Amino acid sequence: MNNRYEGIVGEETAVEYLQAKGYKILERNYANKVGEIDIIAQDHDYIVFVEVKRRLDDRYGRALEAVTPAKIAKIVRCAEWYLTAHRQYNADVRFDIVTVGSSGVEHLVNAFTRQDAGRRNHW
Repeated sequence: MNNRYEGIVGEETAVEYLQAKGYKILERNYANKVGEIDIIAQDHDYIVFVEVKRRLDDRYGRALEAVTPAKIAKIVRCAEWYLTAHRQYNADVRFDIVTVGSSGVEHLVNAFTRQDAGRRNHW
């Protein structure tokens, strides 16, 4: 299977998982001139920006390792752009990571913050 197909499967699995936990999906594959965010959701009083990673095995490293400091910085910039364009969301902001693999779904709530942009990963 190709990487794009695997990404679509991973994102669909993540959406189903989040919806089952009560999240309201606001956007999927939101893109602007600074980047893309896989899922934007609402969880109670939070607007949640979700990065999804799918790995069938660890041959190329753990899925979390693919979320680099540069990727975090890009997600944060993209989220700030989204929030500027959607001022109706007067909510707290959170950045989560959902990994989808052969062992199931792992959800890291508040995986990083705006201040982590450009810093070394802590996982």
